[in-house]
Amino acid sequence: MKKFFILFGIPVADIDEWMKKPEAERKGMEQDLMQQWNAWMTAHEAMFVNKGGPLGKNKRATGKGVADVRNDLNWYAIVQGASHDEVANMFADHPQVIAIPSAYIQIMEMPERGM
Repeated sequence: MKKFFILFGIPVADIDEWMKKPEAERKGMEQDLMQQWNAWMTAHEAMFVNKGGPLGKNKRATGKGVADVRNDLNWYAIVQGASHDEVANMFADHPQVIAIPSAYIQIMEMPERGM
């Protein structure tokens, strides 16, 4: 089985718009999405090596120093599967990409490498 690094993203501008919704409306929608997410995770549990977790605020280090930055990434996970296509197709019906049209999930193979 091959391993794959999964990154979930939602454009920053869409998150900003989301945060403008009334809190009660937002919380209800978040709860619905999390119920769908949990059901999806349970259905695909056997393929997860690491269920991952949320990604918070971040900083970028460059030759010019360190700066606070924002990006679209909000969750990570590690899964295993027979092929890149198999794993990518598994995420095609993930609740995040169904509920949030601008959301995306990146699936990157983690090649074996000796150290």
